[in-house]
Amino acid sequence: MSTITDGDIVEQELSVDLYWSFRSPYSYLALHHVRALSQTYALRWNVKVVYPLAIRTPDFFERMDRMWRPYLLTDTQRIAEFLDMPFRRPVPDPIVQDPRTLLISPDQPRIHRLTRLGAEATLRGRALELIDSVGTMLWDGSVDGWDQGDHLARAVAAAGLDLQDMEAAIASDPQARDRLIETNEADLRAAGHWGVPTFVFQGEPFFGQDRIGILLWRLRQHGLRPRSN
Repeated sequence: MSTITDGDIVEQELSVDLYWSFRSPYSYLALHHVRALSQTYALRWNVKVVYPLAIRTPDFFERMDRMWRPYLLTDTQRIAEFLDMPFRRPVPDPIVQDPRTLLISPDQPRIHRLTRLGAEATLRGRALELIDSVGTMLWDGSVDGWDQGDHLARAVAAAGLDLQDMEAAIASDPQARDRLIETNEADLRAAGHWGVPTFVFQGEPFFGQDRIGILLWRLRQHGLRPRSN
């Protein structure tokens, strides 16, 4: 919990860790709830960007039931319609994966770039703004070829950051950003889960955008209050 002071107003903020991936459709769909809660309640989100399962557990797609992927596609589209969120899978996919065999390529430049940008935004204190802006650009269907032209630079700028400056900083010490990502992934497992989005409050994990209501119930038990302005 943290305290915000504005003149004579003292506002207590509760803090929630948000584990999030650029390739997860459910992570994107969770942004609807994160925005709403941020506007309504004295709540701080500690964004912890991680690699998707395709990178952390590349054999996942070999082990899953064949019905998993078709259901995922149906379910995410349905949730987007329910939430009135524009939705389309990113073009190109942040993960290099054979669409027929689902095999994951060992070479993954796009997701490494995005996830390191997430780590760099964390170091600059603007991770929430970055995942909101870049995540929306990836998933809302407004952009083809997000990795070409100035699409990514414009999305990063909308988060109050500069893409060229961030990528220069990453290039100067990529290992530092990778260590932060690895720490986030270890913290996610230590909290009791492996998937995203996962919300962790006082050590208790809530997995999935559909657990927001239960998370809100728990936060209210711990004194969650509306924002004062």
